[in-house]
Amino acid sequence: MDLFPTSQTTWSVYLLRCADGTLYTGCTSNLQARMERHGKGAVHYSCTRLPVELITCVVFQDKYKAFDFEKYLKSGSGRAFAQKRLI
Repeated sequence: MDLFPTSQTTWSVYLLRCADGTLYTGCTSNLQARMERHGKGAVHYSCTRLPVELITCVVFQDKYKAFDFEKYLKSGSGRAFAQKRLI
């Protein structure tokens, strides 16, 4: 078993601050490409709220843990956690 795989995909859960002050929480395996999509207005939520600023990024090796963390951050207690600890 290889403890340090070199080709393993990582997943990023990220928070953006939009121009109108709202926060956007997302999850992706390619943060750079996703940020380019946000910047070009190709993401439905943020296209009318440009520019966006990356506030926080948390990287996971397990995509299901990343999706679970994203879902948590979108919950009431997760939003409170993000405001207190991630922003």
